[in-house]
Amino acid sequence: MSVIYVLLSISIIVALFFFLAFIISVKSGQYDDSYTPSIRMLFEDELVQKSSETQESKKIEQTKMN
Repeated sequence: MSVIYVLLSISIIVALFFFLAFIISVKSGQYDDSYTPSIRMLFEDELVQKSSETQESKKIEQTKMN
């Protein structure tokens, strides 16, 4: 029975170690995305074109209705 207590305490210590390592790596910026910001400007052009096309189509529909 005492082996269970030893294994349980060791597993809790190991889990705390990995949790602290994760927190430290997140705070140091290990998981920051450095690739997406460099290509974001490529995607924004497509979104602007689509929104301008929809605005133009709405204007055309409104002129047809009048």
